[in-house]
Amino acid sequence: MSLLLRSLPAVALRAKSSIPPRLPLLLLTFRRLNSNPAKLLKKRAFSSIYASASPSETLSLPTTPKQPFSEANADALEWVNRTALCGELSEPDVGKRVRLCGWVALHRVHGGLTFLSLRDHTGIVQVTTLPDDFPEAHSVVNGLRLEYVVAVEGVVRSRPIESINKKMKTGFVEVAAEHVHVLNAVRSKLPFLITTSDDAKDATKEEIRLRYRCLDLRRPQMSSNIMLRHKVVKLIRRYLEDLHDFVEIETPILSRSTPEGARDYLVPSRIQPGAFYALPQSPQLFKQMLMVSGFDKYYQIARCFRDEDLRADRQPEFTQLDMELAFTPLEDMLKLNEDLIRKVFLEIKGVELPNPFPRLTYAEAMSRYGSDRPDTRFDLELKDVSDVFRNSSFKVFTDTLSSGGIIKALCVPSGSQHYSNSALKKGDIYNEAIKSGAKGLPFLKVSNDGTLEGIPALVSSLDRNEQNHFLKLLSASSGDLILFAVGNEASVNKVLDRLRLHVALELGLIDPSRNSILWVTDFPMFEWNDSEERFEALHHPFTAPHPEDMNDLASARALAYDMVYNGVEIGGGSLRIYKREVQEKVLKIVGISSEQAEAKFGYLLEALDMGAPPHGGIAYGLDRLTMLLAGANSIRDVIAFPKTTTAQCALTRSPSDVDPQQLKDLSLQTTVTSSK
Repeated sequence: MSLLLRSLPAVALRAKSSIPPRLPLLLLTFRRLNSNPAKLLKKRAFSSIYASASPSETLSLPTTPKQPFSEANADALEWVNRTALCGELSEPDVGKRVRLCGWVALHRVHGGLTFLSLRDHTGIVQVTTLPDDFPEAHSVVNGLRLEYVVAVEGVVRSRPIESINKKMKTGFVEVAAEHVHVLNAVRSKLPFLITTSDDAKDATKEEIRLRYRCLDLRRPQMSSNIMLRHKVVKLIRRYLEDLHDFVEIETPILSRSTPEGARDYLVPSRIQPGAFYALPQSPQLFKQMLMVSGFDKYYQIARCFRDEDLRADRQPEFTQLDMELAFTPLEDMLKLNEDLIRKVFLEIKGVELPNPFPRLTYAEAMSRYGSDRPDTRFDLELKDVSDVFRNSSFKVFTDTLSSGGIIKALCVPSGSQHYSNSALKKGDIYNEAIKSGAKGLPFLKVSNDGTLEGIPALVSSLDRNEQNHFLKLLSASSGDLILFAVGNEASVNKVLDRLRLHVALELGLIDPSRNSILWVTDFPMFEWNDSEERFEALHHPFTAPHPEDMNDLASARALAYDMVYNGVEIGGGSLRIYKREVQEKVLKIVGISSEQAEAKFGYLLEALDMGAPPHGGIAYGLDRLTMLLAGANSIRDVIAFPKTTTAQCALTRSPSDVDPQQLKDLSLQTTVTSSK
């Protein structure tokens, strides 16, 4: 019978002819086995194993006396104890009597016997029936459907040689069912098959999976992801607490709104009408005050909230590993975190990361890769070629340079063979450039004789010597493709960073077996916001400036550090400002007056005046880190109950309307018409 048919609900199940057909299988209970074990000698595999088992190896389980069937028992609740777990049975268990509980993962009939795969949180084991010896159990199993919750009692036996499945952990054994009891039936049509893998052609759409998340989490892929997340957190706790004496301290969820870059989620106060709490975007200020309080090493698995646009690796509520340490210099901070992440990758993935981690300054990363989170698994680097074209006759380039812009180039090895001129003028690679803000995509190709070909005006703008110098600067050779970006430095880096990743993926330049991890350091303290015409903190305004740059804070480097794995930022932190006068100067640069600083951060400034120690910290995106360790494509696949890309919970259908009285109690009213 097909899996799909077996997934359909059944109101009543087949039972023995002596049981009235109107009674559902749910009423079946365990009864004492009166059969003589000698009778089992009729079955070749089962008989030899059962007879060889010693009394100490064979469990004697209490059984439930047979109860009369009645409609009243249909609502009965039972808590059945189990003596073994499905995924842990193996050859040493042969001959043992066990009771298993779980879900029907697979159901099939073969050679007059009925088989089912029983699944629990540890894995799957095959259960078979013996129709001549245990007809009642056989009848019950014949009527099961996928995802029924059942208890099975029987004896573990070796599988026949031809039935061994070496791909399964339990593939050498099976359980011969003597009693089968339905604990709960499936009375609705399953929206998808639990056994469908993520890479199957008929894989279920994510919106359906999120709607029926409790079913989705039963799937092996999802269960494995959640268990991996648990192992990561457990490992982190043991490392920080047992090896480094960190103390886990919870910080408030209801706090006040502070300017941290994203919109806050606000919670109205009923007790203080018109006032609002804000859900924390991070525990930043509280953990700094814990340092002032004298707690030397703090950590927390913290829930954080940001009302911002979503994507595959972003959620409105997320979890981060938050750490803060007092009296810890920069090098000690980096070493401790390298040791932590090396341990996580080694024990979770079996990957040995370098010791120490490579480092790039922010300036180096942006110059060479156009990104402050570069993927260094492949070697494509950007080159500033402004000087080559400073005196050229190509107007697009010279006008850019005269207005203060720059010209950068990306050389793609053998790219001329892969990208046609039409693709470069209107294909995918051209569209990638446009999406990143470019107005066009200038390009040149290196011909077989080593000369340049492409836009005639661009080629003719360089004489032979200049062409040779240009090709040497890019290490370009025959068949290579050269892509250009022009404009201000930020826009040029943005375009070529996107093109670099696009080309690497299309040409297969990224080795998936490589693991690239590095620190990016020496970030600028501030960046200029054109729309608001003011400076804003690149990380946050509590980051300490580099001691060498204290005389010019507006252009100072920050004592900040980001950890980047395969082009993804997995953690970031900084040493903190611990003196009030420096903190007030930094807040003033980002446009926060003394009065505003006192209103928003008065409690922090006060704490800094009461003997704050030098301190610093870091935070890791636990969802993102787990996603990378699991090889998942989205952080939604490593979160038990995530939100959709529209910040909704498909399972609970939140956010939702609330009772008008609740709004009245909060002194609120809404001007939005209900969507219902």
